[in-house]
Amino acid sequence: MPQWSWILRRIVRRIWFRAGLISLLSVMLAILAGAITPYLPYRFDAEIGQRSVGTILQIMASSMLAVTTFSLTAMVSAYSSATQLATPRATQLMISDPTSQNALSTFLGAFVFAMVGIVGLNTSAYGHDGRIILFAATVLIILLVVATLLRWIGHITAFGRMADVIDRVEDAATRAMRDHAARPHQGGRPAVPVPAHAVAVTGTRTGYVTHIDMAALGHLAERHGLTVHVVVLPGTMVHPARPLLRVEGMVDDQRAAALIATFSIERHRSFDQDPRLGLIALSEIASRALAPATNDPGTGIEVLNALLRVFLMLRPEAGGAHHDAEVGCAVHIGRPAMDDMLTDAFGPILREGGQEVEVAVRLTGTLAALHANLPGAQAAVTHWACRHAARVADTLTDPMDLATFRQAYARWWPA
Repeated sequence: MPQWSWILRRIVRRIWFRAGLISLLSVMLAILAGAITPYLPYRFDAEIGQRSVGTILQIMASSMLAVTTFSLTAMVSAYSSATQLATPRATQLMISDPTSQNALSTFLGAFVFAMVGIVGLNTSAYGHDGRIILFAATVLIILLVVATLLRWIGHITAFGRMADVIDRVEDAATRAMRDHAARPHQGGRPAVPVPAHAVAVTGTRTGYVTHIDMAALGHLAERHGLTVHVVVLPGTMVHPARPLLRVEGMVDDQRAAALIATFSIERHRSFDQDPRLGLIALSEIASRALAPATNDPGTGIEVLNALLRVFLMLRPEAGGAHHDAEVGCAVHIGRPAMDDMLTDAFGPILREGGQEVEVAVRLTGTLAALHANLPGAQAAVTHWACRHAARVADTLTDPMDLATFRQAYARWWPA
């Protein structure tokens, strides 16, 4: 994805963008009601309640301000609840929730429309026909607010709850894993051994790589006759002493700066190009649920089900055809190792869930399902299944629980 498109998509997700856009449209609607009056081809003589539009706007302004404040408080409370009960990594997904953004933006837009309408009425900006048009616009805004409020009431009852957070993280992880399956090397060529004469190019910022503009990187490589080896992936923590890439060819300061500009480095990781972050967030939810202070094995099992669905995106029939090598053959980049992704997903669960027989049985069943569906990852999955069985044998103290686990393990792992 080009860097400008990635930046634009992130801006659109921000709550201030949608709120500002709807508020601007509300101002334009209120102004348009008075501006088009001189250009109407006929005059309205009917009385349809337009004289009460000022009172309606005053009621709308006061009520929408209260509803906006309440909605914002409810959203912040949901963010805090998700951070404490699930994982802080889910907060960025909840902030970009379109339903809550639409609700807050609609209420704010209705408040702005009412305020502009009141100002226009008090300054005699609306004539007789203008009041009728303003009245019709006010009725439309009221209908929109009512529909939005009904949807918001249904949405807020589940917003920020554990199941909702798990679903949001799973959806984000699924999208990232599906993109990874379709383009495992992000449009470039697979990584190859880097020659000793390749020049290391380092940046000046410290943070996580959140995006790599592979199209721009390929264009620079082809224009200057370079062969580029990207040595960091999205989600990697970098610093001024860690190379971002190694280049075969002539690299001066100007070219190095252009190459570095294709990397977006921020303080926090992003789900977009980083399939491992979704796995980490899901495992954090399970780890917190399985901690002795919480002791919620049901949530741990739900997370294991979600992790299985995410990993199954790596099947060829699920990820679709590969579309790598879109930027030519001059850019080489690696891919996350399966063992690293399994560590991200199951490491905390293995550590915290060894004393819960229900979770232990479900985990070995999940690994067996991955072994059956991902032929290319069978060695790594088998290693984790053996490691899990050894840990359960050391942590389970109840003989009946241990027998239950061994029976399930023998059924799924007969070898």
